[in-house]
Parts: sequence; structure tokens; C-alpha cells
Amino acid sequence: MAFDYKKEYKEFYLPPRKPQIVRVPAMNFIAVRGQGDPNAEGGAYKASIGLLYGVAYTIKMSKMGAHRMAGYFDYVVPPLEGFWWQEGRKGVDYSRKEEFQWISLIRLPDFVTPEEFAWAIEEATVKKEMDFSAVEFLPYEEGLCVQCMHIGPYDDEPETVRQMEEYVREQGLEEDFSEYRYHHEIYLSDARRCKPENLKTVIRHPVRTAE
Repeated sequence: MAFDYKKEYKEFYLPPRKPQIVRVPAMNFIAVRGQGDPNAEGGAYKASIGLLYGVAYTIKMSKMGAHRMAGYFDYVVPPLEGFWWQEGRKGVDYSRKEEFQWISLIRLPDFVTPEEFAWAIEEATVKKEMDFSAVEFLPYEEGLCVQCMHIGPYDDEPETVRQMEEYVREQGLEEDFSEYRYHHEIYLSDARRCKPENLKTVIRHPVRTAE
């Protein structure tokens, strides 16, 4: 049976609907950086998703070809994730989507080294006849965070965020957004096939001990 990160690491992918504190360890990601409204037709964000999955499935399906990755195991491609921020703001303002800066992400299995990643980029470029030069190997350690499962439309996230902020204060902590720590979303539903009211999204914010 294929290894499923969502099932094996429920503490990171399937949190309750009430806020909780979690410490997230170092992970490696496929990543594409960009800016602008994620809903824009033909925009950079939607293009980034195609690039991410192109590399993700090149790595997953390498088992079918001649290239063998040391330590390879069969797995379910982890869910799409995103880091979001806006210059000069703590957190995000959902009413100003055109100001979004973002990093689109998919987690990599630990057996994928930078060298194997470079092979996957080259392989995907040749087989799919696309430019994957914007795709990068991103190591990232998120550290101490508050997180919560949000169910419903993305535009309703501010209420879940408000509950998270209240919980953080009750725990004697404070949010810790910075140049390297972001509003983080993990998308457990396919928005193309799921009713907005049923969308499941993990929302995660960086925190620290209150000063």
C-alpha cells in the first residue's frame, strides 16, 4: 500500500476544527514563487500548480522507468500547500488578493535529494516540453505554530483566523509573521470538484512566546 502522508502524519494534515499548537519539523518541498491574485484566469498562480504537479509526478512515476532513486518507496503525492503574505502586513488581507505574494508547495519524500530533484526537473522538461526553470527545491522548518482545520469557502477563512488569534493569546503566545514565516494553507480538497461549503483547508500561523 502506498505511503500516505496525510494518514501517517495526521497531526500536520488533519487537525481538529479548534485551534491547537504544533511544532512542525524540517521538510523539503517542490516550490514555485510568484505574486498576484490566485483566482486570475491564466495567471501565474494557476500556472505554478501545473509546474508543481509536473515535477511531483515525474518523481513518483520514476519507478516505471530506468532511473532508480535510492530509498524510493511508493507514496501518495502530498497535498498542495501555499505560503501567503503581503508586503507591509502581518497576516493577509483577503480583500486585496492582487497584492498577494506566494510560494506554492508540494512536500517531497525524504529520499529526494537535491541531485534527484535536478534529475526530475530535467526529465520533466524533456518529456512534457515545458519550462520548469521556476521550480525549486525548498528546505523549510516551520517550527512552533498554531493551526486549525477550516471547512468552507476560502473567503470565509478570516473567522477561523480570528479564533486562532484568540487561542494564541490565551496560550500566552503571539503570532510571529516575518520575512521567513508566513500564513500557511494546506489544501485537502480539490476546489474544481468540491462544493465551496465542503472545502477542507488547514490554516497554520507561526507563533512565539509573547514578549
